Amino acid sequence: MLLSVRDIKSGYGRALVLRGVSLDVEEGEIVSVLGPNGAGKSTTLRTISGLLPLQGGEIHFAGKRWRSELPEARALAGLGHVPEGRGILGSLTVEENLGLARSLRKDGAAAFAKDLDTIYGLFPALRDRPRIRASSLSGGQQQMLTLGRALLGRPRLLIIDELSFGLAPIIVTELFALIRDLREQGTTFLLVEQNASVLDLSDRTYVLARGRVTLAARSSEIVGSDRLVRSYMGGEAA
Repeated sequence: MLLSVRDIKSGYGRALVLRGVSLDVEEGEIVSVLGPNGAGKSTTLRTISGLLPLQGGEIHFAGKRWRSELPEARALAGLGHVPEGRGILGSLTVEENLGLARSLRKDGAAAFAKDLDTIYGLFPALRDRPRIRASSLSGGQQQMLTLGRALLGRPRLLIIDELSFGLAPIIVTELFALIRDLREQGTTFLLVEQNASVLDLSDRTYVLARGRVTLAARSSEIVGSDRLVRSYMGGEAA
């Protein structure tokens, strides 16, 4: 198991948001996490990546138990995190934003330059605008920039918070197709979404409501079913 999360509790100060969340991600999978606003989806990802302290439970990544490791150490271990709101630095150029990923690499400038060419091949809109400030990009291009920067870190597992947020359906379709292709090339994904179309992309799905898992199933089993609606309301146990 690449990622194993067991009964984790976390939150903000004294406000507990997660009340015992468990989930697994196997190497080579695309796993999705769905749920209404305030369910704890983003908090789950932030706790896994070390941005929030773990207040209970266990997180294991690649066979190692994580306790208080800093986000930088988790990134170096192979965990990539695309945060909600994209997390780009608007005052920097496209090229400068992508260059930030070099701090996660130990293989030298030539290897990084080769991978940068690959990213520009995946996202031609970025290749054509390397010296444009990131704040001047469209929403879809900003999401491409964030995704490209994360991929330059060569993550074993990439966790993405609301990839589709604020984007036109055609852009979402293109990005979901890219995720599918990247999985075939060896990247594993954990996707937090409110867009239920992610069920057609993912292998397995967890639904959160009120800080707990209310449904855990193969994605194909819940497409179009009323189990998804019931679990959103917290009415079905995992």
